[in-house]
Amino acid sequence: MPVARLQPGGAAERICQDLTSWGVSDRFLDVGEDGSTPVIVERIARGTGGSLRHSFSWRCPTCGALFSPYKPILLSVAETISPKLGHPQVFFFDRASPGALHLARACAERGAIVFFEPSSVGNTMLFRQAWEVAHVVKYSHERLSELPEIGVDDGPRLLVETLGEAGLRFCNKLTNRRSAVWEESPGFSVADLKDAAGSGDWCTAGFLSQVGCEGLEGLLRVSVDGLRKAMRFGQALAAWNCGFEGARGGMYAVTRREFNRQMAAILGRDNDHTLPALRTARAYDSGFGDMCPACGKEGDTRVTSATGG
Repeated sequence: MPVARLQPGGAAERICQDLTSWGVSDRFLDVGEDGSTPVIVERIARGTGGSLRHSFSWRCPTCGALFSPYKPILLSVAETISPKLGHPQVFFFDRASPGALHLARACAERGAIVFFEPSSVGNTMLFRQAWEVAHVVKYSHERLSELPEIGVDDGPRLLVETLGEAGLRFCNKLTNRRSAVWEESPGFSVADLKDAAGSGDWCTAGFLSQVGCEGLEGLLRVSVDGLRKAMRFGQALAAWNCGFEGARGGMYAVTRREFNRQMAAILGRDNDHTLPALRTARAYDSGFGDMCPACGKEGDTRVTSATGG
């Protein structure tokens, strides 16, 4: 159940239509003039040696205008929503704001896993509060190198640090909060890389699908072996995503049956960590359309959106 404040227009309409097509609730989506619908343009190009690289732009490729910036939900809105949350299993957020922190605490009180995935520290005070309320924190070694320097308390029960192609490592404090032993989980080798954008999100989604169904109580009961398997499933999803263009391109390229077959093939080669060649259909290709409120011109740029903007 996404919580967001969007601005009316073509971008918001596409988001709402796409969420509806995948059976995602729009109950807490607010579309109003005080909102914002961030658009991110992804460009995929070959670098030196033929390696694929992607870059992101927050400007319209047609007219050069800046897209709307991300706006967090207001604290007043979060206070209105929190009594209506029911009993969520997981609360996920990637930016610390007063509204997000209020919802995180409300979900934690209802037994949910609070999962924080920051891309930067930003406001140090808010970051510390997010760190303290979160049960799981997942971050990138490349993007959050300043983490050890901010003096945060040892709050999360599980720390996950992604290491790019090398895989990830995690520190399991689910049963013993004083334990600080890090364990590495090597990445899968992707032979036919199309695009790595969004793979971290797929890893998160895969992990939570394995351990998040029973909220925090269920997570605390997960064995060490179960935790390792959940991490590998998330990593397999991340590797699978690399076979498609766009952060969610694979969702539009294969059927659920084909997806299950491809995932079984990836996990079946877990010993050598090699991703088998995927038989893929054409990736989802979204015309630019009226994404830009400044020009609204049609183009052929492929666009992918991210929750955090």
